[in-house]
Amino acid sequence: MSTSLAFRAWNSTRLWAKGISFSPMTVSSAFMRLTQPLPSRTIVVAILGVIALVAGLAALTAQVTGDRGIAPVASSSDIDVTGIEVDVRGDTAEEARAAGWRKAQRDAWAKIGGPNLPDSQIDGMVSAIVIERELIGPRRYRASLGVIFDRNRAGQYLGGGSRGRSSAPMLLLPVTASAGTYTMYEVRNPWQRAWAEFNPGTSRINYVRPAGAGGDLLLLNHGQSMRRSRTWWRVILDQFAAADVLVPVARLEYSYPGGPVEGTFTARYGPDNRYLDSFTMDAVSPAELPEMLSEAVSRMDSIFEAALAAGVLRPDPTLNISTTAEMDPALARLIEIGRAIQSREAAITAGELDPTAPAVAPNATEPAIVSSYVVQFGSPDAASIDATLAAVRSVPGVRGAATTSLAFGGTSVMRVSFGGSLDALAQGLRERGYNVTQGADALAISR
Repeated sequence: MSTSLAFRAWNSTRLWAKGISFSPMTVSSAFMRLTQPLPSRTIVVAILGVIALVAGLAALTAQVTGDRGIAPVASSSDIDVTGIEVDVRGDTAEEARAAGWRKAQRDAWAKIGGPNLPDSQIDGMVSAIVIERELIGPRRYRASLGVIFDRNRAGQYLGGGSRGRSSAPMLLLPVTASAGTYTMYEVRNPWQRAWAEFNPGTSRINYVRPAGAGGDLLLLNHGQSMRRSRTWWRVILDQFAAADVLVPVARLEYSYPGGPVEGTFTARYGPDNRYLDSFTMDAVSPAELPEMLSEAVSRMDSIFEAALAAGVLRPDPTLNISTTAEMDPALARLIEIGRAIQSREAAITAGELDPTAPAVAPNATEPAIVSSYVVQFGSPDAASIDATLAAVRSVPGVRGAATTSLAFGGTSVMRVSFGGSLDALAQGLRERGYNVTQGADALAISR
């Protein structure tokens, strides 16, 4: 048989196995295709993974680097007078400018209620001239100036009235709402700059103004101002050495590009984002926006000062660890009476107590000795911390409980004020489902 005839015969041969027909040539061709080298998908996947990793690192780096942050000006108690308009003429541009500055000093001195003094004496009390806007001609000078007087020198003529008590340190979180987005320190914005350039030296509000650079923009954002968890707020306020938070919100609406700008300003405060007051202002064009925002900052400061004077602006007691560790005695007494009533009702329901028997109130003349104990507990997240604090505070005899050291994902520490012995506190925690390890004036609890 010839070779070609044998090949055709072999190719046409079909085998039958359990009712399935197949050709030897077909099986041979399929096997050859399986043994051929396939494209290396592993290399492709590895390359894509490296690209994704580099892109992720670049995005993370871009979050904390770049041209961000505005350092606030140093706080000074000098007297700052802004918005002094001058329009004077002279033989030369230099003479016109000097005459304009002298006139600005006189007008500023009169604006703050200073007595009549010669120009030389007023000039000796001026620390600086701030040029807000100026136009210089050959023989004419027009400008909007600010004048800063030294308080130590000018105070003897203006009177040394006391500013009153200052507020506790307040963390400032300026929020800008524009075009449907809310920004704080993510990018430099005019509202942030206006607060950074504000001199709070004469204000009764003790502002804590972050620069907004580095990790500040990741920690401080509009979402943080909407949080309610006291645990997170304590962590942030502790980093900035503040007692509470102020949130001035500026909503800017542009009529059209290059057109008027309408600003709605709202003053809020506290971890619950409570409302204080609001007002509106208009700017003719974006070029007038910085001046409008500067005036808005001054009005915001007045709102915060008025709230402080009215007793509204005061630190939230739930944010202060030192105040939450000890409960108000009157409140503790009410809680103790309520628990006694609940115990009596439970005993009557169980038939262990005669309903006609007189109720015995807790002995108020012999109060229990309140001791302070340290309790360590696992804290994987903020929710577990809040739940543990609530469980510890529900133990009968606990006067107060507050965290003294936070370690998310690790072991945190709280200090508990308890009217009883350490053994009694440990037993109360065991009744609430905790595994308790007892040490010297300290407990370690876990689930």
